[in-house]
Amino acid sequence: MSTQAIESLSEDTVRRIADERDEPEWLLETRLNALSALETAELPDVIQTPGRRWTDLEALDFEALVDPLNQSDATERTAGDDEVVVLPFTEAFDEYGDVIEANFGSVLDPEHNYLTALSVALFTTGTFVYVPEGVDVEDVTVRAEMNSRSLFSQTLVVAEESSSVTILESIESGEGSVDGDRYFSNLVEIVAGENANVQFGSLQNLDDDSYTYSLKRGVTDTYATIDWIESNFGSKLTRSDVETELNGDGSESQIVGTFFGTDDQHLDLNARVWHQAEHTTADLVTRGVLDDVARSVYEGVQDVGEDAWNTSSYQRENTLMLSDDAEADASPKLIIHNHDTEASHSATVGQVDAEDLFYLESRSIDSRTARNMLVEGFFVPVLEEIAVDEFRDDVEELVFQRLK
Repeated sequence: MSTQAIESLSEDTVRRIADERDEPEWLLETRLNALSALETAELPDVIQTPGRRWTDLEALDFEALVDPLNQSDATERTAGDDEVVVLPFTEAFDEYGDVIEANFGSVLDPEHNYLTALSVALFTTGTFVYVPEGVDVEDVTVRAEMNSRSLFSQTLVVAEESSSVTILESIESGEGSVDGDRYFSNLVEIVAGENANVQFGSLQNLDDDSYTYSLKRGVTDTYATIDWIESNFGSKLTRSDVETELNGDGSESQIVGTFFGTDDQHLDLNARVWHQAEHTTADLVTRGVLDDVARSVYEGVQDVGEDAWNTSSYQRENTLMLSDDAEADASPKLIIHNHDTEASHSATVGQVDAEDLFYLESRSIDSRTARNMLVEGFFVPVLEEIAVDEFRDDVEELVFQRLK
């Protein structure tokens, strides 16, 4: 796949985006390098079995989906504390340009694959979050509406030594969205300094004419923690990757995922952790529900390096099927190169328990209400892992709307 597949995409296009945003020269060069990488970059890997690709990204018509010079969004950012910096990139370069330059692309290589390169070359919206040393802030929110055929977003979080921050990010379709298929891309980089604590929650609820790609990756220093909450309810096709590199001794990461697929939604969800240092801990927890002819694909990877002594790594994924026509595939993986490791992984797929349903119906509860009660109960264990009340309430409300 080459840039010729998107006629509206050229070096002039990228330069115009950078010029309109008055960006520094180094970022323009980063964009142009990403543009050049499109000529040879591959689409993200998808799980394959003989005769079948579990997710067909090659079917995406980027010529129809990508309109780089007409991107539009309405984004509301709140900081909750004057000591934390929460700004769109265009407003952050003057004062924090050195910090952005030092960290942009340090966690996530813009040329990682075709979709990351496309996003870095074309992004027009995004947020820079900077948490100075020792600052503790809980309520950073970034709520965005997509109002165009395509939208490319970039987020960079830099948390310095002994700082702490909770960030809630959401995306939904705005009233200004155009008719027809749309494409949303979201790249997130988190740099967690020594003893820093970052919680990052992301809620995707785009309409069913949208295709979504997101890649979120964080890197931890010594004793740092990065916790992710990844919830996907919208979009026709969702590809979501959440990853942590545990590079500092004693660092930790938790990835909590929820999803609810209906109609013909396709959700390709991936959680990955690399244990690169000693005494690191990871916990991957995902629960989802499928109805109608929806389909989910899940891959979880726990990779324990040769020098990752005293590793603790756990993974569990559970999918509840509400329809005989829905389909779920799961591929949990342990890759262990160090014998001093405690690790486990599991994945289950199943229907609503018939005995539980019969018990509720025998107590004069109608079958639909009984089923909904069991679905709500199914989500409880993963909701209890979400420490942020506002985010948990949002997820519960979306589950309730789906069940209605």
